[in-house]
Amino acid sequence: MTVALMIVGGYALAGCAAGPPVPPVAPSRVTEAPTASARPSPQASVGAKGRDQVDIYAADRPGMLSPVVKGFRSLVYVPNSESGTVDVIDPETYRIVRHFTVGALPQHVVPSWDLKTLWVNNNRGNSLTPIDPRTGRPGRPVPVEDPYNLYFSPDGTYALVMAERNNQLDLRDPHSMKLLRSLSLPCRGINHGDFTADGSVFLASCEFSGDLVVLDWRTPSVIRHIHLGHMSMPQDVKLSPDGTVFYIADMERHGVWLVDAATYEVMRFLPTGRGAHGLYVSRDSRHLYVSNRGEGSVSVVSFAKRKVADVWRIPGGGSPDMGGVSADGTKLWLSGRYHGVVYVFDTRDGRVVRTIRVGAGPHGLCVYPQPGRYSLGHTGVFR
Repeated sequence: MTVALMIVGGYALAGCAAGPPVPPVAPSRVTEAPTASARPSPQASVGAKGRDQVDIYAADRPGMLSPVVKGFRSLVYVPNSESGTVDVIDPETYRIVRHFTVGALPQHVVPSWDLKTLWVNNNRGNSLTPIDPRTGRPGRPVPVEDPYNLYFSPDGTYALVMAERNNQLDLRDPHSMKLLRSLSLPCRGINHGDFTADGSVFLASCEFSGDLVVLDWRTPSVIRHIHLGHMSMPQDVKLSPDGTVFYIADMERHGVWLVDAATYEVMRFLPTGRGAHGLYVSRDSRHLYVSNRGEGSVSVVSFAKRKVADVWRIPGGGSPDMGGVSADGTKLWLSGRYHGVVYVFDTRDGRVVRTIRVGAGPHGLCVYPQPGRYSLGHTGVFR
């Protein structure tokens, strides 16, 4: 297969007033397209440790709940895209304990950087509905244009709205959601992403044009544009625990791409299953769970061996999509996008222990609270 690379630097900002200056996270590495020799490695940015000692998910172990969330009730929040509602599930009883209406086409439920709020991304409704995780109840919607997905800069300065239909990244105040800056992108359908180990660079996927874009979110600007091919539809993005490799699910290629986190070069492609979509890291940082939406399975990828170690199949098939790992690491919760259900997998043996009926078109469900010091967004990417 052919993977074309083209470097795109200094993309112009859209017509918005510039926001306040952003505090530096680390020495800038990305004012120009970096080279492998000149650019610090993720290991160096994390600290002077051996390669096998670096783990960016070290704060996500079972029981390592932030003091901010320790009083929150454990719940699972399911946005039903087609019915414009959210179902709230008690993970102990597997019963729906609350149901409420939100804006049109809710896509994901996203924990805020400070862990104090959950945001429902009402994509077509052009709003974010806040949820108080202390009570599980919604608040007044905040107007935000085209919020397909939502991330937060590692220093908490910006909310990064993935404006999918507008083909741009909108940088907003993380509390008020006021628009501060916008960055137009050389691709279509920006949707998911993750940050390098030092937090200075954001790699995002563009599903409708088969692209990846590497972004300096502080400038903001495009550092590199990676075209994966016209047959690609990249989805979720996750950085490996050692900070060296980005894994990118590809729904049309039916597997995951491995991209070097220091050079941004495509390393190789790993087949997993039809419709590879969501990516979730196990609580021990050993495995990556890949939801294969087109065949009703989850592939368990070994980070150490970079290959599929196991496959969990839903009896009778299904459409596992987005979700998260329970705080204790024993359950993987995934929405069943085309079946109006939520699947609960036991991560110890891969069995589906519950199938829960919810609204129409369930998508980016959020298990909350989870371990971690702060949230980088999506349905729960914690550091």
